[in-house]
Amino acid sequence: QLQLVESGGGLVQPGGSLRLSCAASGFNVDRYAIGWFRQAPGKEREGLSCISTKGDTNYAASVKGRFTISRDSAENTVYLEMNNLKPEDAGDYYCAADPTVHLFRRCPLSLEYEYWGQGTQVSVSS
Repeated sequence: QLQLVESGGGLVQPGGSLRLSCAASGFNVDRYAIGWFRQAPGKEREGLSCISTKGDTNYAASVKGRFTISRDSAENTVYLEMNNLKPEDAGDYYCAADPTVHLFRRCPLSLEYEYWGQGTQVSVSS
């Protein structure tokens, strides 16, 4: 059974950092495109970053230069390193996986991924 489990969320001060983890089971993360998404209270879920099977990455303008996505095949985990966090970065963070969404194009930041985790909450406040 394919499963994604996010962890690493919490409360951080503005300007701080967090590293989120997306642990996968039932499939190999290097054979799927993996995306990170955020849903702030009262807002729609938005794509932040993704990584393709080739290791190509894509970032939303709002997080480019502050967030970094990476993959550890040995741990079967994808990470989202978040630096210089801002209050507007608060929300529920989800990872998602799909085997074909990135074929013939850059991995998308849209919500068309097939498999989703349950999310981890990030709060940014002083």
